[in-house]
Amino acid sequence: MKTEKDERSDNLKYYVAASVLSADLLNIESELRRMENSGIDILHYDVMDGVFVNNISYGLPVLSQLSKAAKLPIDAHLMIIDPIKYVRRFAEAGADIISFHLESSSDTRKTIEEIRACGAKPALAIKPGTPAEAVYEYLPLLDMVLIMTVEPGFGGQSFIYDTVEKIRKVRSEIERLGLETDIEVDGGINPDTADITKKAGANVLVSGSCLFSSEDMAATANLIKEVPEC
Repeated sequence: MKTEKDERSDNLKYYVAASVLSADLLNIESELRRMENSGIDILHYDVMDGVFVNNISYGLPVLSQLSKAAKLPIDAHLMIIDPIKYVRRFAEAGADIISFHLESSSDTRKTIEEIRACGAKPALAIKPGTPAEAVYEYLPLLDMVLIMTVEPGFGGQSFIYDTVEKIRKVRSEIERLGLETDIEVDGGINPDTADITKKAGANVLVSGSCLFSSEDMAATANLIKEVPEC
């Protein structure tokens, strides 16, 4: 992989992940078909326990039902206090990628190993206040790093611009190590903020309210995913 900043767009493949948190749950099957027909690449499934973050969302039963109908790969973002206890159950419920937080109480390395052992891809998430350097030692073990661009716990928040430099630092370290680790961003992502994060080195863009409130989800997804101009 080339390391020059202005060549990143030639080497990274971009993906759009739609956050189910913003979907119409009363019509979830039609929402799934809408995502699939709009060129969405990943279904992003937020799990909140009311302890690690001050909100409660979906759990294992909903994921199990979604996975039966979804044709897209599912990224389960575990915003929970002790994720290692639940890794196997989320993998069995249909999660293809399991993202968990460095700030959780689980042993980071053991949790990564458990995710891999369950046949899922491990991703490590960090909050806006956690420095980029905190993930460096784990990069060779990961398929993806999730850099939160809002505080985790609620949808519809505004993008935190201070997180852009963190994206740039993690991408530089990935390139220095010769890895192909994806960088995912989540929070306040729309076509404008997506462009900023892509230029910094992100290539998996999670969007919720922007996508689901759009009259043309496919057009919005294309704008979020398109290769940025250097």
